Amino acid sequence: MALNLNVTIDDNSGFCFGVVYAIEMAEDILNEEHNLYCLGDIVHNDEEVLRLEQKGLKIITHSELESLKDSKVLIRAHGEPPSTYETALRNNLELIDASCPVVLKLQNRIKNSFDKKEKIYIFGKHGHAEVIGLLGQTNQEAVVFQDIDELNIPELPRSITLYSQTTKSTDKFYKIKHTLENSGIAVNANDTICRQVSNRDIELREFAHKFDTIIFVAGTKSSNGKVLYNVCLQNNPNTHFISRPDEIEYQWFKVGSSVGVCGATSTPMWLMEQVRDRLIAL
Repeated sequence: MALNLNVTIDDNSGFCFGVVYAIEMAEDILNEEHNLYCLGDIVHNDEEVLRLEQKGLKIITHSELESLKDSKVLIRAHGEPPSTYETALRNNLELIDASCPVVLKLQNRIKNSFDKKEKIYIFGKHGHAEVIGLLGQTNQEAVVFQDIDELNIPELPRSITLYSQTTKSTDKFYKIKHTLENSGIAVNANDTICRQVSNRDIELREFAHKFDTIIFVAGTKSSNGKVLYNVCLQNNPNTHFISRPDEIEYQWFKVGSSVGVCGATSTPMWLMEQVRDRLIAL
């Protein structure tokens, strides 16, 4: 029996400008040369990575970069630590630097704080590509934490400089700041969260309320995807996380239901359109 679903894609979902910039740079080169190395996944979305690999993009690791010579390598939007640029000089690599301008600005601010010998704390995900680049500005000396529970507050310096990974929750950043200040710590707080990303939180809260069911589309590696999926789930319990159209399950829907399709800043619009088409065909 046909479900006759009424399906709407969220106009505000899809790639942030930093990801658009990196993918456009990659495609321009691939259209001309059909070959380009990329240091790490260009975006945390397996379907988009596969599409670009079919055009000639080759994903490499940092260890593979060490032995690569005389080639072009794309630096993705997440940015890189200084050691990557040193390797490129040593190995005669041409870096196509698609680091997000917001991330580059943050790297520079952290480097300035480090040069001033400030005690730097970074609210971010351990091991995340962007955070690795930020840590590299401090010679690995900054403290990274995902949750304030990781910090032993009584043993912290009485004055710290606080930064954030660009894709973290603004609300959580300020809660951390206030908790530290209420514990007697002087906090030089630098709100370095990308507003294009943080505004998605507000927009998705409104979007999720409008539909019977929400289909949230994102890659399993996307930190931003996990955060925004939970925003949708909190505002609409009938929210389902998928990475591909074939993960949709018939029993999630009732005949004639309204369905909202949305995604992370790393989710391509073409993938959400495929999901919409699959839903309409049910």
